[in-house]
Amino acid sequence: MQKFCKYLLVSPAVCSAMVFLSTAAFGGETSGTSQINQPQVLTSPNTKVENIVQNKTTAQVTSVSQLSDVQTTDWAFQALQSLVERYGCIAGYPNSTYRGNRALTRYEFAAGLNACLDRVNELIATATGDLVSKEDLATLQKLQEEFSAELATLRGRVDAVEARTAELEANQFSTTTKLQGQVVAVVSDVLSGNTVNGAEITEENTTLGVRARIELVTSFTGQDTLFTRIQANNILSPDIGTPEGNLFFAGEDGTTTAAIDALFYRFPLGKKTEVIAIANAGAADDITSTVNIFDGDGAFGALSTFGTRNPIYNQINGAGLGLTYEFSDKLALSLGYLSGTANNPTPNNGLFNGSYGALAQLTVQPNDRISLGLTYINSYNQPLATGSNAATFQDIATIQGLPEEEVGFSSNSYGVQASIGITDNIVLGGWVGYTNSRSLRGNRGDVDIWNYAVTLGFPDLGTKGSLAGIIAGVEPKVTSSSLVGLARDEDTSYHLEAFYQYKLSDNITITPGVIWLTSPDHNNDNDDVVIGALRTTFSF
Repeated sequence: MQKFCKYLLVSPAVCSAMVFLSTAAFGGETSGTSQINQPQVLTSPNTKVENIVQNKTTAQVTSVSQLSDVQTTDWAFQALQSLVERYGCIAGYPNSTYRGNRALTRYEFAAGLNACLDRVNELIATATGDLVSKEDLATLQKLQEEFSAELATLRGRVDAVEARTAELEANQFSTTTKLQGQVVAVVSDVLSGNTVNGAEITEENTTLGVRARIELVTSFTGQDTLFTRIQANNILSPDIGTPEGNLFFAGEDGTTTAAIDALFYRFPLGKKTEVIAIANAGAADDITSTVNIFDGDGAFGALSTFGTRNPIYNQINGAGLGLTYEFSDKLALSLGYLSGTANNPTPNNGLFNGSYGALAQLTVQPNDRISLGLTYINSYNQPLATGSNAATFQDIATIQGLPEEEVGFSSNSYGVQASIGITDNIVLGGWVGYTNSRSLRGNRGDVDIWNYAVTLGFPDLGTKGSLAGIIAGVEPKVTSSSLVGLARDEDTSYHLEAFYQYKLSDNITITPGVIWLTSPDHNNDNDDVVIGALRTTFSF
């Protein structure tokens, strides 16, 4: 029981009372075994427990006297109070006093008596002189006889909890680390569409890919988090000749090589500030809220990169620092800096000379149903991850007339994201993003890029925990350009996406969905493309 009390940071008296209250709430002695469903913590014996005892442990009552309080006028109460004052048996009350002005239930009283017995035994075992008087020993003996039934019950409960605690300690993975994992299996195909930008799309080419993650979540203080993730991912997006419509959960090379995919340490700095230090694979959602209920990091929510979050957020990735300061529960400011070349010592790379993204976002949440994000991002050599070939700078090295390692462009992006819970089962959201990019080397010029979307979500549709979603918008599109070799997108492609995330169990969800792209790559000469995907997520 000492270990149990140590973890809870309470005195033996309070811990004994906690043991009784918890086990009383979990089940009576007549059941044969105790089924622990949800731990209950009692921080002070001042809490009245008569109703709990009467309602949940009636089978344990053996006499009417067990239902009555030990009044302050009783000899037993006054005797124990005297012992407490002399030997300091009970120290668990908020103001470190015995509170001798209130009645105690017999079990509360027995918990206090048990603490005094332990204290006196300790004094007898360690004292060099007679620190405990014969009168006090006689009083303790009389009290022990009077409350023998309650003491026996408490000690039996303590033994059971100690045994269970020892079993948990022996079999747990770690005292500080939680092991969790996730597997995302995806079947995808291009359901319709012939050519994009003159390239033929192969239909009926169904693929199966898997993204597997093992995560270690460690806390040293209870308020901090050290997060380590190992990932292997061989999922590839369908090749349709443009980054539009790509899948958020897709990998880069299609191999199954496992690597440390994410590593960060999050900790509080004062009461209102939280800091995150990211060593690898950081993203915007590690630093701030993306204000979209469809942002499930690929495992849940939207299927596409565009539907997951405002594309301007995709310029934030790599290693660096983030900070969030909460002015109140309704207003927070997030700042972050991540570099994609932080570990590269070659010229035009490194933490500050290579690619980076710097974010500032003000998140406003006036109530539980409304969220608003106002975002500014300054980046260098960080193209948007989805949109037309022009908007994602697919040929920037050729356009600038430079080797790939010497390319240089900077961007300033502005975004507004909103989410409004119309009802408990209908959530309206959306965003607008604007990016101005400037070529800094070789062939120079400015490029304006816009994107926007409207989302409609239906939480708990069909079953608790399920989610249906509709996304309609325009992926990043070049609206004007003074950069020679990069023309603006003449037409407009619309992104339409629908999915239904069905919660099969607490650990399995199945999400069928379709993505329809009209005039892909913002070019009316291209055939419409429909992409189908079936995602199954296993969590453990």
